Amino acid sequence: MKHLDEAALDPAGSARQISLTTFLAVLGAVIAIPQSARAQTAFTLPAPPFDLPLLPSPSGNWTVMVGIGGEYTPDFVGAKNGKFVPIPIFTIRRAGSIDQFRGPRDSASIALLDVGNFRAGPAFKYVASRKADKYAELTGLGDVKAAYELGGFVEYYPVDWLRLRSELRQGMGGHTGTVADVSADVIVPLIQRLTISAGPRFTWKSTKATAPYFGVDAAQALASGLPTYDAKGGAHSVGFGSQVSYRINPQWEVHAYVEYEKLLGDAADSPLVKLRGSSNQTTVGIGASYSFDFRIR
Repeated sequence: MKHLDEAALDPAGSARQISLTTFLAVLGAVIAIPQSARAQTAFTLPAPPFDLPLLPSPSGNWTVMVGIGGEYTPDFVGAKNGKFVPIPIFTIRRAGSIDQFRGPRDSASIALLDVGNFRAGPAFKYVASRKADKYAELTGLGDVKAAYELGGFVEYYPVDWLRLRSELRQGMGGHTGTVADVSADVIVPLIQRLTISAGPRFTWKSTKATAPYFGVDAAQALASGLPTYDAKGGAHSVGFGSQVSYRINPQWEVHAYVEYEKLLGDAADSPLVKLRGSSNQTTVGIGASYSFDFRIR
């Protein structure tokens, strides 16, 4: 654990702690809503002044899932040591559609198209900055700014116990490349309200999404002692994940999960990973989410 004097010198960490405290306070206020009020539609928004092309009207009832979790994850992608970080949870779907399942690696998303067993819509993922002065392994490699990945997802249930999901996102900020995630989850109810899920994962990244984290240019090689390395894109990782979730009531759900990821290609061959890190990446996490309805006229 960090000492208090280290926290004082880390304004970003303090900001994250304040944000987490604020989020929990807001979540506590939501919990305080009487049960009878929660059973009804939470609130109504005015109809938007436009219709999205080729998509159904956004008017109607929607269900929002919000939550917070924490996970023990590698210090940075390719690291051999780990740290504990808070993780936000956010999804929106049509009310009354298939009971919401969310995988640990899912981006924040909105299912604008929700028809039967098929969903699609925008997706967003935040990638934290990588500070070279925080870890000895990164000495001389320079900082990588935070990245914001915007894109979309498609999700399909060929049967009610199998979810297939794919995301395609474009980065801005710390990297400007393209990222594609593909996953499958077998969802099995064990007993009433208790569900286990598991399945494979695969990630592909373009060169611009790979090079900032795994490449080593001449100046960085001189400062870090690592050999120069021109990292290219391609198959980034393959892995497997499993999750256990328990639905306390229609609004609340808690879950725990483990995700394993094996780096591939130029990411795995980077001298940062080979000489100072590991291609085996494991994340263990817990979380809780709350669902509520709202209506758009």
